[in-house]
This record gives sequence, C-alpha cells and structure tokens, in this order.
Amino acid sequence: MAGIDRRTGKVIDNLTSAYQGVEVTLTTRLSSRVMRRQFGGGVVELLGRSMVPRLFSAWQLLIATAIDLWEPRFATRRVTPTGSAEQLRLGQAGLVIEADFRPSAHLGDFTVERVVRFNISFGRVGISVASA
Repeated sequence: MAGIDRRTGKVIDNLTSAYQGVEVTLTTRLSSRVMRRQFGGGVVELLGRSMVPRLFSAWQLLIATAIDLWEPRFATRRVTPTGSAEQLRLGQAGLVIEADFRPSAHLGDFTVERVVRFNISFGRVGISVASA
C-alpha cells in the first residue's frame, strides 16, 4: 500500500505513511475535528506545562496510547525519552518509540513485519517524526 505525502503530494511507501499518521495524530488537538471529536493525541494540550515526573509519565503514556488507538500499523512496545536533564528542562524533549510494524493491520491482518524505532521531536514548528 502507498499513501500521499501531506506536504508535497508525492506518493510515499506504507511505512512512511504510518509515520505521517503518527505525526498527524500527535499534532491534532482533541475535539478539533468536527466529524471525529475523539481523534487526536492529547499531547499538544500538555506542551508548555511544567514538566514534573508525573506529568512526563502521563505524557509518555498519552503518546503510546494515541499511537495504539489511531495508527493500527504500529503496536507500541516502548517510549524512551532522549536528551539530557538540561535539554528536558529547556523543553527540548524528544522520544524514541519502538513499535511493531504491521503493514496490513488497518485491513485486519495483524502480522508483524518487523520492529521499528523512530524519533519524535518537539520544536518550534510542531512535532516531527523520523525513522531512527
């Protein structure tokens, strides 16, 4: 299966389409889609708050849950923070997601093709997802 890149309009492969799905999910505010109010990650709502350990744990859990709910081609295994304590304090947090890639899960076939790792970075332009 192939998809369309939301920025360029070019054809992209299934894995790249799944990464794009994660990016869309995590950048969408809850209740912002008219016909699908429950869609989104709930992650954007937490940005800008004081990052205490309990909130950081909730943030990691929200990301894993959003990926599992809205991108069926991934089954999240692990969410690991990246960067030093100083970078986290400055709001330059990043995450490495380890997930099972199931290329046909959206069609009901949950066969795992491989395990993938990808980075999620939070910056001035929003959230970016890239393979690790």
